[in-house]
Amino acid sequence: MQTDPKESRREERIAATLGFTRTPAEDDPRRDPRLAEAIARVAPGTDLRAAIDDVIRSHEGALIVIGDPAGLAFLYSGGIRLDAPFRPQLLYELAKMDGAIIVDTQIRKLAWANVQLMPDATIASSETGTRHRTAERVAKQTGALVISISQQRETVTIFAGNTRYQLDAIADVLAKTNQALGTLETYRQRLEQVLTRLTALEFQNAVVLDDVLVVLQRAEMTTRMAEWIERDCIELGTEGRLIRLQLAELIVDVPGERDAVVRDYHAAGAGAEATLALEALRAVPYHELLEFERLGELLGFPRTINAMDHAVSPRGYRVLSHIPRLPETVIRGVVGDLGTLDAVVRASQRELEAVDGVGAVRAREIREGLRRLQEHNLVDRYLQL
Repeated sequence: MQTDPKESRREERIAATLGFTRTPAEDDPRRDPRLAEAIARVAPGTDLRAAIDDVIRSHEGALIVIGDPAGLAFLYSGGIRLDAPFRPQLLYELAKMDGAIIVDTQIRKLAWANVQLMPDATIASSETGTRHRTAERVAKQTGALVISISQQRETVTIFAGNTRYQLDAIADVLAKTNQALGTLETYRQRLEQVLTRLTALEFQNAVVLDDVLVVLQRAEMTTRMAEWIERDCIELGTEGRLIRLQLAELIVDVPGERDAVVRDYHAAGAGAEATLALEALRAVPYHELLEFERLGELLGFPRTINAMDHAVSPRGYRVLSHIPRLPETVIRGVVGDLGTLDAVVRASQRELEAVDGVGAVRAREIREGLRRLQEHNLVDRYLQL
């Protein structure tokens, strides 16, 4: 079931429109947990964001440093010591003064106002404006979170360590995220189609490598799109609550399906090699996900293999994980003892009972669960026709 070239090109265009075609390290700076945490602190719904919005609406600028006031004191020149409880309205009033505002790490106290900051001038900075240049150097020198609000452009830029990120308008982020959510729905529908087909072929013991690679490709693309939307939801704060609910419903079992496919079909086994393959898969550039030779390589198969003709057998991790209340340890024991899904399906009650941790009751549950899965798969395939 090789991917349709026209479909692949269409998905590339969609992904390019969303800025989703670069390598994982390049495609979104918000992958950095420190930056993601910083964005969450200024997201809509927080007191700090309320103050920032007030500053922008009043056409003022501001330089806000969030960190330990005592640890930052060596940078201060002048200023007014406040030690006042944090209030958005007060921060907005303080922004009318020229100097920086110092806020404690927990954003509970406005420590200083109208402070002239004196960072190390030898620290490299690519910023042209005085406020942004100071913000970048302070962030690099101290590790504090620094927020620079441009008076002329009415933009908000976050500096966290060596990372710089400019916030987009919430309306723009919402529009982009809703577009991405629509794309995710399409990805998920296609993933469901190939998963249903793979399950049917597994019960028939008729899987070829191409069937596996299609599923792996779809699952990874869907997972990456969901992670991208999740980062948007962090930036949207309370404005992204509905999107977050929709996302959770769409993505709930996709990472588990992807991981189980790798454990089922990795040429070297389901242990450490499969774990390393999953890590490598997450680091693969987007454009390489469209190359089945590369995906086959991750599963331990040489590029010379014809994926359309090479038969493979599932170990059974994915199918068994769909049986309700079947613990992971039992699944590993069943697969470890019987070896393949076909052997599990054909196993007698006594053979299943012999597996450590199974017993008579659970053996019946496994047999009945597999029977129901086969029936449901037939229904699902019929509905997709």
